[in-house]
Amino acid sequence: MEKFTKITGVAAPMPLMNIDTDMIIPKQFLKTIKRSGLGVNLFDEMRYDADGNEIPGFVLNQPAYREAKIIVAGDNFGCGSSREHAPWALLDFGIRCVISTSFADIFYNNCFKNGILPIILPQEDIDKLMDDAGRGANAVISVDLENQVITGPDGGSVSFEVDPHRKHCLLNGLDDIGLTLEKAAAIDAFEASAGADRPWV
Repeated sequence: MEKFTKITGVAAPMPLMNIDTDMIIPKQFLKTIKRSGLGVNLFDEMRYDADGNEIPGFVLNQPAYREAKIIVAGDNFGCGSSREHAPWALLDFGIRCVISTSFADIFYNNCFKNGILPIILPQEDIDKLMDDAGRGANAVISVDLENQVITGPDGGSVSFEVDPHRKHCLLNGLDDIGLTLEKAAAIDAFEASAGADRPWV
């Protein structure tokens, strides 16, 4: 998993509440078990019309936001069915951070396991960041995980909280497999000892 230390990039404003996982990546794209290739279908039904043409008004189709790395979202982002394809699609598009007042629990947990930082802030801070994100190409903000600070285009900053264990995992690029491999020496020692003590196993 790619490490997350600090990112600086354009933030896309998505003030809509209750953006669910089917909006993030519709069900017809869930057949794959690969984590790559889903970015083109991120928000598919919002980005494209019935003929597959881009809908110009959708934020990620606008020139200023095509390379967005951050989404500033409305309340309850990632609700709906529990599909890990949702963070896969966000990550494949290039989104590394989503900021909202609240997230659905399963989506929130899946973000950390896939290298995306979900940040929960009070509404007043979201309002400020949403205003910053509305500046188009000038909507560049920085998210510093180590210091837990978001810095806006005018230099204003907002602090955020994050679970220490999850922070450690993101800073070091550790998913569940990576966490297990950190204990590889201890696992090998246990297996060697267990094999000697119980050769019949």
